[in-house]
Amino acid sequence: MSAKLGIATGLNLAEVCRQKFPYPAVVGLWMQAEVVAMATDLAEFIGAAIGIHLLFPAIPLFTAGIITAFAAFGILSLQSRGFRGFEAVITVLVGVIVAAFAFEVILARPSVGAVAAGLVTPRFSGTESVLLGAGILGATVMPHVIYLHSALTQRRVVGATEEEQKKIFNFEKWDVIIAMGLAGLINVAMLTIAAAALHAHHVTVPNLDAAFRALGHTLDHGADIFFGLGLLASGLSSSSVGTLAGQVVMQGFIRRRIPLFLRRAITMAPALVVIAIGLDPTRALVLSQVVLSFGIPFALIPLLLFCRDRGLMGTLVNKRSTTALATFVIGVILSLNVFLIFLLVSGR
Repeated sequence: MSAKLGIATGLNLAEVCRQKFPYPAVVGLWMQAEVVAMATDLAEFIGAAIGIHLLFPAIPLFTAGIITAFAAFGILSLQSRGFRGFEAVITVLVGVIVAAFAFEVILARPSVGAVAAGLVTPRFSGTESVLLGAGILGATVMPHVIYLHSALTQRRVVGATEEEQKKIFNFEKWDVIIAMGLAGLINVAMLTIAAAALHAHHVTVPNLDAAFRALGHTLDHGADIFFGLGLLASGLSSSSVGTLAGQVVMQGFIRRRIPLFLRRAITMAPALVVIAIGLDPTRALVLSQVVLSFGIPFALIPLLLFCRDRGLMGTLVNKRSTTALATFVIGVILSLNVFLIFLLVSGR
C-alpha cells in the first residue's frame, strides 16, 4: 500500500499526512517516527558491532562500534552518487544474510514437521515470549520502511497516466512480496536454528555472545562464523536504510532536512552510549525492536485511511478485500501490543 500511495499521489506517506492531518497530529506522528528511527538505528548498530566483536574477539565492543560507524558512513556515501551503487551494496549484504542462515539451517537439520507445526500454531509462554514476538514483528515490518517505500516510488518512477501507474504498481507489488518473503524466511530460519541447534540440546543462551559460542559447539563446521557474518551484514544493511527513512520522515512531516551524515551521527549516538556504559547490548537490541512494533500502527493506520480514499488514490484505490486484510493485520498488531502492555503492567 505504501508503494501504491507514492505512485498514485506523487507524495510519500509523511507528506500526505502533513496535507491531510491537523498540525498537532502531524507533529505527534513526526516525533514518534523519529523515536522509531532512533530505535531502529540502536538495534542495527549494536547488532553490527556485536557481529564484528564476535568475528574478531580481540576487538573490544566499543571499538567495534566505531568501526561500524565508519562502515555505515561509507555505505551512505554511495547514495550521493545515485541509488544504483547503494542498492547493489544492500543487495550483496542481504545475499550474505540469506546464505549465512540458509547454511546454518542445513547444518541444524530441523524436523520439517516441527517447523510446520510451529508456523501453523504459534504459542506464547509468558511475558518474555510475547516480548520476543513483538520484537520479531517490529524487526520484520520496520515502520520507518513504510515511509521510505512511498518515497522511493515517487523518486524512481512517475506514471503519467493511470494505466502507467497500474503497471508500475504491479512491478512494485512483486518487489514488496519478494522483499517481505525474504525477511520472513530469514526470521523463520533464525527461529528454526535456535530450536534445532540450541533448545533441542537444552542450551541456554542469555545473549548473542552465548548463542555464537553455542552454535560453534553444537553445529560446528563454522556455524558460529556464519552467525557472526549474518549479524554484521544485517546490521549494516538495515541501519543504512533506516538513515534514509529518517530523512524522508523529517522532510515529509515538517519540511526540514539535515545532512545524511549528521543524521547518521545523531542516531548512532545512543547505541555508542549503551555500549560505553556497559548495558546489556542484546537486551537493548530486543527492546528497541519492541519499540518498532508499537510504531507500526502509527504508520499503517494513516496509510490505510489514505489508500481507501478514491478521491486521493484514483484507480489505485484499495479493493475491499485489501482494506479488510489490512484492518485485520492492524488489529492483530494492536492486540499483541496491548497484550504485552497488560503482561508487563500486571507483572505476569
